[in-house]
Amino acid sequence: MIKAVIFDLDGVLVSTDVLHYKAWKQLAEEIGIHSYCEADNVRQRGVSRMASLEVVLEKGDKTYTEDEKLAMAERKNNIYVKSLETLSAADVLPGVEEFIKYIKDRGILTAVGSASKNAPLILEKTELLSSMDAVSCGLDTTKSKPDPEVFLVAAKKLGVDPELCMVVEDSDAGIKAAKSGGMTALAVGAAKDNSEADYSAESLAEVDCEKIFA
Repeated sequence: MIKAVIFDLDGVLVSTDVLHYKAWKQLAEEIGIHSYCEADNVRQRGVSRMASLEVVLEKGDKTYTEDEKLAMAERKNNIYVKSLETLSAADVLPGVEEFIKYIKDRGILTAVGSASKNAPLILEKTELLSSMDAVSCGLDTTKSKPDPEVFLVAAKKLGVDPELCMVVEDSDAGIKAAKSGGMTALAVGAAKDNSEADYSAESLAEVDCEKIFA
């Protein structure tokens, strides 16, 4: 029986992918990399900021120190955070509010497990923070997906055993993290065809809740 649902953030609850892409694209242009594209952005889903930076840097031929890389990552984040000023409840993806209400009405706990250090801010801006019983994000972890750390931290904060948790993810790395953490996995969006997932749907609006939670 599922006692808790842990949601990834981007692509599951809200869609800020385009904001991430534009921020990384701007940084890439600033350091002379002009070949960074949307396909590269797809590879950045679900992974840490520094791992995402490496996806950008491999498009160029320069070598940077760790301090320089940290400065670049901070620059990207500043661009991204600035773009979040326009974020609101209107950016919550279809079906999210109904899905959360369905599970909470049945006493199921909710959490977010996201690599993003900006997860609390995004949840606040989209008015979803009050719907979550716990938040696990890049501020709590040192390992990025497919390591299960972010989900295990969420389970610990909720006080629920991992095997009683279900993770909702839109990335293959996230599905792998959920399964390696001993959790049930619901794949949505870009990960909907992942064979490791226990359940799949185009989005939360399309999930057969009775099949999973009855």
